[in-house]
Amino acid sequence: MNFAYTNQARRSSKTKIPSSGKYVSYRTKGNPRPIVGLLDPSSTTVTPLRFPDNSPVRSIHHLIEEWDKVHETLIPGTPVENVADVVVLAPLRGRDVICVGKNYKEHAEEFHSSGYDKSDTKAQPDFPVIFTKRASSIVGNGAHIYPHPDITNSVDYEGELAIIIGRGGIGIKREDAWDHVWGATIVNDVTARDRQRDHKQFYIGKSLDTFCPMGPWAVHASMLDFKNMHLTTKLNGNTVQSQNTSELIFDIPTLIETISLGTTLQPGDVIATGTPAGVCLSTGVFLKDGDVVEIEITGIGKLRNKVVDRGRAPECAPVRLT
Repeated sequence: MNFAYTNQARRSSKTKIPSSGKYVSYRTKGNPRPIVGLLDPSSTTVTPLRFPDNSPVRSIHHLIEEWDKVHETLIPGTPVENVADVVVLAPLRGRDVICVGKNYKEHAEEFHSSGYDKSDTKAQPDFPVIFTKRASSIVGNGAHIYPHPDITNSVDYEGELAIIIGRGGIGIKREDAWDHVWGATIVNDVTARDRQRDHKQFYIGKSLDTFCPMGPWAVHASMLDFKNMHLTTKLNGNTVQSQNTSELIFDIPTLIETISLGTTLQPGDVIATGTPAGVCLSTGVFLKDGDVVEIEITGIGKLRNKVVDRGRAPECAPVRLT
């Protein structure tokens, strides 16, 4: 893309937006195509963004790809809208999400002792457990989770910090890993435990439509303290998960080094880093119609989704970068 300035762009770029570092993918009544905006510091209004050539920013993937060239000269657009009046979408859609299993000690133990873990003979893994969730499972904040009652009777939540890759690469060294982190979001790694157990590998149990709520937005790393981020999950208002994300078994640099072994990470790739203890399988009482799951992480925000069984899964959007 040619980001040569027009006179209009030069004038507009002098208008500065108070930056929250929180980027939103959304639709409005007047603009059904997805656009990207910047939240105000109170997270109540969103300002649409334009590239320096005055073209609208349509996807956070594209924004991250061009980040080094454009982030200081993005142009605020119009209209500024209340977040409550727009449809907030999952921030990064169209690619499978890279996930990490059994990455908090207490969760590794609860999962291993539950009878659903057929992936290993011991609780704590020697190496990171890596799998993917199908891109078609991704939904945004406020979207419904369909429980697929004809396929599973053991739907579970998993609140997770998800990091977003900025600069891509292959064979990334642990000591260089933070240079490749653009920011973070929240993922609910919804899981059909019986399918996860029966199929041994995790893909099918993790990839059912609507099983990857993501959001509510993408937050740039400059606004986050990765050494002190607390994750809290509430089920119907009751706290069920509470842990600092610094307590990962395999830390973020180790995960990036492992996942990039012979595999090229791309700008905008999402890596869900694992879930703490406190998931449904520890009690044997799984998600049901009407349950509300809220996941909150320091510096990012809150991801809220309701389990709704309307007799069939909602129509799945085409899998493409949007």
